[in-house]
Amino acid sequence: MTAFVDLDRVTLRYGAGDTLALSETTMKIAKGEFIAVVGPSGCGKSSLLKLVSGLMRPSTGTVIVNGQEVTGPLKIVGMAFQNPTLLPWRTTLDNVMLPMEIVEPHRHRLRKARAEYEERARAMLASVGLAGFEDKFPWQLSGGMQQRTSLCRALIHEPDLLMLDEPFGALDAFTREELWAILQNLWTKRPFTVILVTHDLREAAYLADTIYVMSKRPGRIVHVRPNDLPRPRNLETTFTRDFTDLVHELRDHISAVRAAEETLP
Repeated sequence: MTAFVDLDRVTLRYGAGDTLALSETTMKIAKGEFIAVVGPSGCGKSSLLKLVSGLMRPSTGTVIVNGQEVTGPLKIVGMAFQNPTLLPWRTTLDNVMLPMEIVEPHRHRLRKARAEYEERARAMLASVGLAGFEDKFPWQLSGGMQQRTSLCRALIHEPDLLMLDEPFGALDAFTREELWAILQNLWTKRPFTVILVTHDLREAAYLADTIYVMSKRPGRIVHVRPNDLPRPRNLETTFTRDFTDLVHELRDHISAVRAAEETLP
């Protein structure tokens, strides 16, 4: 496999080097693959995203994306977080349009092609059920609607790599499951590469092609689990024996890591 994202024995230390966040982390992700990273709190999952996106440099090891070593922030990345971080003074449409004002070559083309870009943004909002809400401000939207807007903003410039850091963690169970289906549908239409960080093992099992289990800090990959559940997946999938067995298997790996580390002197 030719990896689109390739981490080779990556170590990350914070500050003066006293805090080891990641240790000898190796990961290879194919182009168009949807992977999830799970593990205990504080294990370095979010640090992993920062390394891949170029927001941080590894202390040792290399991070390669699309054949090039990552030395700074990447333009091909879209990001969404647990907090939608929408700008309160901008409408839904204007929030989605924000990357077009920042990311080249869209920034250069925006003045002449604004109508085209706005049409693209409206179509994307419609695809996630937000038609008619283009002129609403964030405070006029529910939490789930804000997170849909955040996803649209992350994808509007058609990034090759989408980074998701607990994007649905603050939502209720019903809204969260609804957004799983929306994200799967967006990815199915245009299979960009996705790295999803989540504490929700059901979310990982529903969305990912491959699931990486990390240890407690310093984080390292302790288990790689291909997910061969057939697509498209839906809520009925989550009640099948294969799905629940996968979730229990992931939970067992995390429990084993915790138990092993609790016995260390």
